[in-house]
Amino acid sequence: MPSLPVRLTSADVYRGFVMLLMMGEVLSFHKVADALPESSFWAFLAFHQDHVEWIGCSLHDLIQPSFSFLVGVVLPYSIANRLTQESSFSTVFVHALKRSLILILLGIFLRSQYKTQTYFTFEDTLSQIGLGYPILFLLGFRSQKVQISALVIILVGYWLAFALYPLPDANFNYANTGVSPNWEHNLTGFAAHWNKNTNLAWAFDQWFLNLFPREKPFLFNGGGYATLSFIPTLGTMILGLLAGNILKSDSLANEKLKTFVILGISGLSIGLILNLSGICPNVKRIWTPTWVLFSGGWCFLFLAFFYWIVDLKQKQDWFYFLKVIGMNSIAAYCIADALGVYISKSLKIHLGENYGAIFGIPYQSLVHGGLMLLLYWLILNWLFKKKIFIRI
Repeated sequence: MPSLPVRLTSADVYRGFVMLLMMGEVLSFHKVADALPESSFWAFLAFHQDHVEWIGCSLHDLIQPSFSFLVGVVLPYSIANRLTQESSFSTVFVHALKRSLILILLGIFLRSQYKTQTYFTFEDTLSQIGLGYPILFLLGFRSQKVQISALVIILVGYWLAFALYPLPDANFNYANTGVSPNWEHNLTGFAAHWNKNTNLAWAFDQWFLNLFPREKPFLFNGGGYATLSFIPTLGTMILGLLAGNILKSDSLANEKLKTFVILGISGLSIGLILNLSGICPNVKRIWTPTWVLFSGGWCFLFLAFFYWIVDLKQKQDWFYFLKVIGMNSIAAYCIADALGVYISKSLKIHLGENYGAIFGIPYQSLVHGGLMLLLYWLILNWLFKKKIFIRI
């Protein structure tokens, strides 16, 4: 008789925390901060609910790496559970390929909303994970030495590819980049190899994305995001895979926790050193190798916290709110991305355009977003109670 599937509750709670941050965008802290410019409290919250312009990190910047990291964390458990149900590696690998394709297509579908035709783009979180997932899956069957070697090759190779790509010359046409040569966030010297829309990944997308039908030729991504970021994103997923191997090992729980803390602090330290030294800047938007290590450090520390309090201290009841979200993360992603606009309009139709001003005009968007967030969770809670989970 096959063993029952194993779930890692701390991973579900961590994933729920990450998805809550994503869904929480509807709270629109920046609007409150704009209405109350003298408040450092709302300015702080607004900063951490948005992405930094280029170098640096906010809490919001850690959503995508955490989601990617957790794909790696649960993979050893997923493989073990799948092998109890399937008889051959080929069957399991075909399932992984199907999962990858669905993630890529779902990412394109969500990005194509409100477009006049299919919008082929691959920088969406789901598409990025889907592009690297088959390789991650294969690495899940290899030794830790092979997994670490793959991580090093990815980080060094991707760094070298950017470093060797030529910098813009005096005749470079910045009109095709959407970035001024005097943009305040442009880097100088060697670090300029990682500037916005003048780098290797941008050049690749100018060729690759124009192979697909488009309303108009692709010139640049306004945020600087790129298809090739799936390669270092795979590095983030490998870090998660290494964490999953540790969790699934026979080591003592306290030793696992200690290892996560050490790896977390090490990742942050190495990332800061690489950024400050100018060897490689810490840029989330193009997922530099430094970002893999720096954000990976945060992911290890987050995992350590949730593993300690949920699995070791057995405080699962404290996190029911997050567990409901984390166990149906794809549903949460789609609800927020695809239904958010309709829910927002519906609330204003039935409650009035300015109902959110009940606590004052500065908090109007906060009230409206809070009610939207509550409705998101109630839908997910209903699905949870009915044991309806969207799996890919």
